[in-house]
Amino acid sequence: MKLVTCLYEGQERVGLLATGGTLEKPATEVVFLPYPDMNALIEAAANPKVLDQLGEYYYIQGVPLEDVTLLAPIPRPRQDVICLGMNYRAHAAEAAQYDAEAFTKEAPAVYFSKRVSRAGDPEGVIPCYKGLVKRLDYEAELAVIIGRTAKNVKAEDAGDYIFGYTVLNDVSARDLQTGHKQWYFGKSLDGFTPMGPCILTAGKVPFPPALDISCTVNGRERQRSNTSLLIHGIPEIIEELSRGMTLLPGTIIATGTPAGVGMGMDPPEFLKYGDVVECAIEDIGTLRSTIR
Repeated sequence: MKLVTCLYEGQERVGLLATGGTLEKPATEVVFLPYPDMNALIEAAANPKVLDQLGEYYYIQGVPLEDVTLLAPIPRPRQDVICLGMNYRAHAAEAAQYDAEAFTKEAPAVYFSKRVSRAGDPEGVIPCYKGLVKRLDYEAELAVIIGRTAKNVKAEDAGDYIFGYTVLNDVSARDLQTGHKQWYFGKSLDGFTPMGPCILTAGKVPFPPALDISCTVNGRERQRSNTSLLIHGIPEIIEELSRGMTLLPGTIIATGTPAGVGMGMDPPEFLKYGDVVECAIEDIGTLRSTIR
C-alpha cells in the first residue's frame, strides 16, 4: 500500500492512497487514517496486525486526491537521515573525477548524516541560497524506512525490520561539501531533503527491491539505474549499522545515488533558479522540485 501525509482543510493528516474500492486503478482518493502523524503509524505498525488492518481502509470512501496537498511522507524526521555516499560504482567514478581528494574513498561503506528540520514536499521548492551556494546539485535516491527497533540484526533478517520505501533527493551544495572537507553542512541546508510522494510499504515489493530509479532536469534525463546495483546492499547496510547503533522506528536511510549528477558532467552542470528536478522510482512515484 501507499501511505501519505497531506494537508486537508488546513490540517495535516496521514492517509492511504486508494482507488474507490479497487486495487488495480491509479489512486484517486486519500483515505484518512487514525494516527496523529506518520511516525506514530510506523511505531504502531511494528505490530504486523496493524498493517493488515490498514488494508480494510481501501474500501472506505476517501477524499478526492485533488482536494489535498501532499507533504513529505515524514515531514519531521525524529533523527538525522543516515546517508550512503558513492554506493553505485559509476557514481563513485564520476565523483572521483570531479574531486579525487574529496570523493575517493576506501572499499567500506561511506556513511554520513543529513540534518532535516523539515523534509521538502513532493511538489515543493529547493532554495538556491544565492550568495551562499554556487554549485547546487541533485541526487535521486531510494530511502529505506525502518519499521521496528533494530539492534544486532543479521543480513538475512533485515527485510523484517523495514516499514517501507520512498524517494529522496539528497540535494547537495558541492562547493560547501568539498570546501569544508566534510559533507554535513553542504548536505543539510534547510530544504535540501525533498521526499515523497508516498511511502510504499515493504511487503509490496520483493526484498531487496530491484526498482528502476531516474532523475530528469527540465525534462532531460540525467540519471537512470536500478536499485539492485547498490555496491552495499540494504541487508548489509542494516546489519552493519545495527551492530553499533540502535535503529529506531522511523529511521530513514538514503541508500546512495546513481551516476549522472551535475558535478559528473563534462563540463559540470549545476542547478539554477527555475530548474525543475524530477526524481522517480518505479512503483513509488515521482518527487518533483523547483529551484527557487
